[in-house]
Amino acid sequence: MTECAFITGVCGAALTAAERGFLREARPWGLILFKRNIETADQVSALTASFRDAVGADAPVLVDQEGGRVQRLTPPQWPSYPAAAVYGRLYDRDRKAALAAARLGARLIADDLRRLGIDVDCLPVADVPAVGADAVIGDRAYGDTPDKVAALAGAAAAGLLEGGVLPVVKHLPGHGRATADSHLRLPVVSAAREELEATDFAAFRPLAKLPLGMTAHVVFSAYDPVTPATTSATIVRQVIRDSIGFKGLLMSDDVSMGALSGSIAERTRAALAAGCDLVLHCNGMLDEMEAVAAAAPPLAAAAARRAAAALAARNAGAAIDVAQARTTFAAMLAGDPRADARRTAS
Repeated sequence: MTECAFITGVCGAALTAAERGFLREARPWGLILFKRNIETADQVSALTASFRDAVGADAPVLVDQEGGRVQRLTPPQWPSYPAAAVYGRLYDRDRKAALAAARLGARLIADDLRRLGIDVDCLPVADVPAVGADAVIGDRAYGDTPDKVAALAGAAAAGLLEGGVLPVVKHLPGHGRATADSHLRLPVVSAAREELEATDFAAFRPLAKLPLGMTAHVVFSAYDPVTPATTSATIVRQVIRDSIGFKGLLMSDDVSMGALSGSIAERTRAALAAGCDLVLHCNGMLDEMEAVAAAAPPLAAAAARRAAAALAARNAGAAIDVAQARTTFAAMLAGDPRADARRTAS
């Protein structure tokens, strides 16, 4: 049976009987985990294994493990990682060291995730913040210029891939200029096309070959004055696919967020009709999960090909001396000039 075009959450630390039945019948493409799903390493490993058993496939398991404010796996069980802006400040002092640190930090995150059966991380954030924007992005961004953001985001993506974890670049075509938090309400960006092309969209172009991407629930009135990117065929086709050139598997941001309107089924159909390959639904509410599943068809045609290409990029991850790498990483963040040498040696 072909997987259906959605990614689901679940409600707790273990699958309920109802969720097992749902997963077996609905066959979502993937599962996304949140803090409510995470207690211990053994528990998370059991949850990811039980999900794959229920769907009958080596389906992907996703998480948002960015560092800083957005970390689902947290101390004391797992290490804490810096926000993207930390790498950005290092970049201003030493570009080479910052790129190495961003790559190694992501490589270490990948090691944490792979041990638990998680093989997709919703990282890197390639949004470029603007003055006056809502703080929802803030220090999750690597910087305020597209070149800097793209360079550091690319380094983080490379680190994840080295560790056998697929990166998801977000939030296409850009959330950094939004003056509202799309978790709560719909942001409208009124910047001119020329400004967007030169800044917001420019940060994503060097990342266009990454295997997965996530949309933004943001209206760009210069292109579509009514509909947010997630449900706008104009934005998906003209901006994300054509102007930015993103060729990978495109998922929506969470369709249960406050920025979108209509029923969950209507949101699901609108995102897929606009050109998203997958719909992401995160809150773990079974009635909403069932509505998404009913509205999401099996993956087919170009979406199925992009999904297969993304999964083909998964690998076991290169061997790494984790203890040595963590020592090196800490030294890099502290600005120790010996850090690069230690990383090379490891």
